[in-house]
Amino acid sequence: MQTNQELSLPKMGCGTWAWGNQLLWGYNESMDGQLQAVFNLCVSNGVTLFDTGDSYGTGRLNGRSESLLGRFSQEYQGVNQEKICIATKLAAYPWRWTSQSMINACKSSAQRLGRNVDLVQMHWSTANYAPWQEEGLLDGLADLYEQGLVKGVGLSNYGTKRLQRVHQKFSERGVPIKTLQVQYSLLSTYPVTELGLKQVCDELGIQLIAYSPLALGILTGKYSEKGPFPPGVRGLLFRQLLPGVRSLLQCLREVAASRNKTMSQVALNWCIAKGTIPIPGAKSVQQAQENIGALGWLLDAGEVAELDQAAASSDKKMVQNIFQTK
Repeated sequence: MQTNQELSLPKMGCGTWAWGNQLLWGYNESMDGQLQAVFNLCVSNGVTLFDTGDSYGTGRLNGRSESLLGRFSQEYQGVNQEKICIATKLAAYPWRWTSQSMINACKSSAQRLGRNVDLVQMHWSTANYAPWQEEGLLDGLADLYEQGLVKGVGLSNYGTKRLQRVHQKFSERGVPIKTLQVQYSLLSTYPVTELGLKQVCDELGIQLIAYSPLALGILTGKYSEKGPFPPGVRGLLFRQLLPGVRSLLQCLREVAASRNKTMSQVALNWCIAKGTIPIPGAKSVQQAQENIGALGWLLDAGEVAELDQAAASSDKKMVQNIFQTK
């Protein structure tokens, strides 16, 4: 039986670890103090939902993201301390296919965090390549809730049809789905405009969480078609996308100027206006302060419609996650 207090989600999350193992690229222990400061700033400003995953950090950095987040939450003492909500995503690794494997994975996450997981999420669906694997993993999520090991259960990268199927499965066991996490931004409206996920989530009482709400940084306005570009694959993607999103970025820039906000803050506020919880990343206090500036105000209907139109008319869109189902 479920014995833990029910999960109560904050109005907005700022998942410092939402971008996954990018936190760990070039990571060294000298960064810990800065990341602790980011965590402290977020919580003290009422941003209390932090999203991580057990796959964020492999090899020698195995589970490092969870370990850091757990340490930061334990060392923080101040306002909103009791409101800290830690969410983690359990990877659908090929060697995980039983319900017990998910229970063991969550217990390992809790050990690294030094506390129970508040919200446990399936990191991705295996429906696109190994649908047989998923049943045991979903059973494991339900078991975790029934055994009182977590306060809530969520999904990630699920589409409308798959979500409804899992919702029915969980309903038969009395297990509510609290959240659904998808790639959602002004450059990635697909989950809502084409899959209709927001409407279905509203009908089922599920909170939609928007990951990559700044489209890997394109919506910050910090990058131009002439460069410089980020290194690696991200840079190649930016070269392809930036020429096709000029009108969207211009619209974002104009709304930001009229509001005396930054483009990032407007892009995040658009997600909030759409009824989602955006989880932007922040590796520095400056980035965290900018994210926090998206709170405490709301775009009006006209501004949202203007941004919607600019997004719809963009020649380019963000590439969808390969695990995203329909």
